[in-house]
Amino acid sequence: MGFEITRVRTAAGLRACARCMAASDPWLRLGRGYAACLKSLAAPREVYAARLDGAFAGCIAVQPYGVLNCYVQTVCAAPEFRGRGVGTALLAFVEKRFFAKGPNIFICVSSFNKGAQRLYRRLGYERAGTLKDFIVKGSDEYLLRKTRRQ
Repeated sequence: MGFEITRVRTAAGLRACARCMAASDPWLRLGRGYAACLKSLAAPREVYAARLDGAFAGCIAVQPYGVLNCYVQTVCAAPEFRGRGVGTALLAFVEKRFFAKGPNIFICVSSFNKGAQRLYRRLGYERAGTLKDFIVKGSDEYLLRKTRRQ
């Protein structure tokens, strides 16, 4: 599919991303409501939205600074676009942009989020570690890494 991916630079765009997140797992299961999702998208993150024929399809937020250098904080597909390649398109966009700057991209996935784990594994992300009870007790976060092929 031909998703158009652009940087989110408006409050309205960030609100659309936060609504998408708050209505989806893992944020639902982790108890993260709209206000927490919106706050998590604040700078210095880079947030990008995918659209198809003008309709909001999903978003991705990246922390481009710090020790991990490229940490994907959030990938979210709007309910009507799930299973249609929006997550794959958003990750491909980020990989193209950030592999030009460094050799690794990191992302966390919740232990209960089996669908996301399958997606990340299919795209070449490998488990680098486990963060026990990281966000909520009883749910681990798996730190994944994809390394640029030389």
